[in-house]
Amino acid sequence: MTSTSDRPAPTPGSAPTPARKPGATYSKAEDGYFDKRQLRRTTGFWGLWGIGVAAVISGDFSGWSYGLGEGGWGGLLIGFGLIVVMYFGMLFSIGEMSAAMPHTGGAYSFARAAMGPWGGFVTGLAETIEYVFTTGVVVLFSAGYANAVTDELIGLDLSDHMWVWWLALYAVFVALNSIGGEAPFKIAIGVAIISIGILALFAVLALANGAVDLGNLLDIEPEAGNSDFLPFGWEGVLYALPFAMWFFLGIEELPLAAEEAHDPERDIPRAGFWGLVTLVVCGAVVFVLNPAVTGSALIGLETPGAADEPLLAGFRAFLSDDWAAVLSLFALIGLLASLQGIMFAYGRNMYSLSRAGYYPRFLSLTGSRQTPWVALVAGAVIGFAALVIVDVVGDSAQAIVLNIAVWGAVLAYMLQMASYVILRSKYPTAKRPYLSPVGVPGAVVAGLIAALTFVGVLLNPAYRDAVVAIAVIYAVGLLLFAFYIRHRLVLSPEEEYAMSGGLDSTPHADPADG
Repeated sequence: MTSTSDRPAPTPGSAPTPARKPGATYSKAEDGYFDKRQLRRTTGFWGLWGIGVAAVISGDFSGWSYGLGEGGWGGLLIGFGLIVVMYFGMLFSIGEMSAAMPHTGGAYSFARAAMGPWGGFVTGLAETIEYVFTTGVVVLFSAGYANAVTDELIGLDLSDHMWVWWLALYAVFVALNSIGGEAPFKIAIGVAIISIGILALFAVLALANGAVDLGNLLDIEPEAGNSDFLPFGWEGVLYALPFAMWFFLGIEELPLAAEEAHDPERDIPRAGFWGLVTLVVCGAVVFVLNPAVTGSALIGLETPGAADEPLLAGFRAFLSDDWAAVLSLFALIGLLASLQGIMFAYGRNMYSLSRAGYYPRFLSLTGSRQTPWVALVAGAVIGFAALVIVDVVGDSAQAIVLNIAVWGAVLAYMLQMASYVILRSKYPTAKRPYLSPVGVPGAVVAGLIAALTFVGVLLNPAYRDAVVAIAVIYAVGLLLFAFYIRHRLVLSPEEEYAMSGGLDSTPHADPADG
């Protein structure tokens, strides 16, 4: 395969202005439009691996432990296995689509090519919700870890003013992601490696101190008629699925870096696979050893603070409070790694949708550093406002925000897998530099597991507020799209590829084409 290391990011061609096609109206961008919306190719395999692992690694430090309270350790174990199958099937499918469509649009781009502008908008909005709210969850957990550490080490407790932590975290990481060039990828590689090292250190210390007791895994008292392994029955498995996703949620963001990768057709599928292998190993270590040290009940049911900070609770189980706080300070790096990686994702997602006119066009401006800084700031403002609002809810705020993120994610997953199946059938001769080893069956299985997880969120009464929140967002978004947005779209690279059906090596725009 020919390397693409020296090529510029894709530049759309020309088309009549305005131009209509079923369901949408397109306009040729004014002169200089895309010059103000350029990304720079700066990274290879390791940078992509780093940004993918960094985006997810916080799930080993926080979030997953809520699943113990929903399904017990056995229920979460079954959920973990199903989710691993889903992610492998999905990443193989996404790898094939991203190699064929190496544009920043990612999920939106795939759905746009398969299901038209409506499908692109619905999928892109789902991914925006996923990444903006996942960033919010990571900010919440990072602030909790940071506050616990500063309280123990220097007596600084901002429990009554957590918004200060939130604001500081957003400001710092928007700045880091706006630096441009190789910096975000290099930072991601560094923090990903440090985070993996912290998890390895926890495992070594737990085993060396004799703190591991596998009997602790099944210490949640079962409800009547259920077993120690499944204390809440099979219904608990369904409710645990969204939390099992937290070990991997975000790795699918890699196609969003397509216009910043030297060789996206080759490196995005490779980085996705090896990133997921890395995360499966890390997740398995944490999933077994953390509750084996603390007990599943402690971090899943009995102590909300322990559920928020399970690894900190694990360190405290066999170290003094001072040493636990010091090591947890390093553990905080794992959360900050994901803040770096997942913020990268929402910035590129919003950038691509804005460049095509689905979101306000100014959000795709990149400036002299060629980074989507406007989208990064906008996502931070939305995320911070959401945290302030849900803080009024009380103790369940973290779980609600987490489930909004998961609900958006599984919706995007289902639509991407549907897009894969449609594209394989609709455009069988389109250029595909990489082919999924599991093909259509793998995509179908991944889509079904995503649908099952979707149902798990939908039916769980504890998270009905999250479902209502997303329903409101979609109602507003779909009305805006129907009456305003779809009549003001721009012929971006994603749109031109979709109109050509992926049948030409150089996408072109024909507004009369499907």
